[in-house]
Amino acid sequence: MTPNLLDRAKAVLLLIDMQESYRSVLHAWEAVERCCLLAVRGAALLGMPILVTEQYPRGLGFTSAPILGSLPAGTPRVQKVTMSCCGAPEFVERLEQLGRPQVLVTGIETHACVNQTVHDLRVMDFEVHVARDATSSRLERFVEPAWQRMMLAGALPTTVEQALLEAIRSAEAPEFRSLQQLFKAAVTP
Repeated sequence: MTPNLLDRAKAVLLLIDMQESYRSVLHAWEAVERCCLLAVRGAALLGMPILVTEQYPRGLGFTSAPILGSLPAGTPRVQKVTMSCCGAPEFVERLEQLGRPQVLVTGIETHACVNQTVHDLRVMDFEVHVARDATSSRLERFVEPAWQRMMLAGALPTTVEQALLEAIRSAEAPEFRSLQQLFKAAVTP
């Protein structure tokens, strides 16, 4: 097997700070939220653990209602005030307890929390896959420099659909048809 492909037995989905207060200010919020929903539903279908962070929820609110409603019961939501998720000891502890070497990163903002988390995860020797279609920033011009920096740090660019297809590897996987239905629903606004 190619070592740089996502493996559902080795991966965890990380959803960073998809909070309601960003709905009116984030570039392409609806598209990013749809892709994050696809990631959550796909990860749940494939039995991949999901970690969710919320940046200062007292001031910025909680995870968007559609995403929150799609999370499997008991999915941990880690509150943080640092840009990097790795600055929150609870996050690092939960991630290490999972014992999975791959992290599929989704969420916001690309140039802030996503970028800093990716850099820290790389330093911690995680293989980091970042779903380009499931990340964004308030301003579009902030996105590309962050992507360049993350790739230079060794992150692997992907999309949610690409990552989920890598995770099952074959159309013979029992979840393939269910994933196809999720993909179809995700492109319908």
